[in-house]
Amino acid sequence: MADAPVVAVRGEAYREVAPELARFTVTAVARDRGRETTLTRLAERAAAVRALLDATEPAVGRETGQVHVWPVTKRSGDRVVAYQGSVSTTVTVTDFTALGELMLRLADQEQVEVAGPVWALRPDSPVHREARQAAIADALVRAREYAEALGARVVALRELSDTGLTAAPPMLARAAYGRSGEPAPELELDPVPQPVHAAVEARFTISEPVLG
Repeated sequence: MADAPVVAVRGEAYREVAPELARFTVTAVARDRGRETTLTRLAERAAAVRALLDATEPAVGRETGQVHVWPVTKRSGDRVVAYQGSVSTTVTVTDFTALGELMLRLADQEQVEVAGPVWALRPDSPVHREARQAAIADALVRAREYAEALGARVVALRELSDTGLTAAPPMLARAAYGRSGEPAPELELDPVPQPVHAAVEARFTISEPVLG
């Protein structure tokens, strides 16, 4: 079999599927001349955000990100004139029905900014496996077509390599919200389809071609 003819092909699969996750960032900010006052206000606003998320049904995933507190100085020197701080929380939602309402409720908190959402697939989504399997099936179809064109048939798989599965970078719906004195309007968000691409390279042993 070492000297048997071989056909080498590339199999690919491309899918566009609905997103499974939506992530957005909630940032609470505070500023005051006094350091302690700034820290106290920042903690209170971050706690208000956490309480609102705790009361959300269905439950959402969250991850507290960077806490940033820094002195604000005058341009002319090093004299501190105020302290400013921020606490960011990344929120992950799987139920999109109330996503817009949740984002607006958070944005209506005192000194809170909301940005997003970013649409994505779960890392363990079955879509990835399905795409890989489809890429293998495509490689086999191509190999058989080439073999048939030569009057031969595919005999055995000789080598299979995964050239990688590529999911598009998370898609961002560009939007930012800040508190205002007016009642929060309704917000409808359209989930962005997620492209998934899988590719394999395969080498198949084929029977002796019938040429001429």
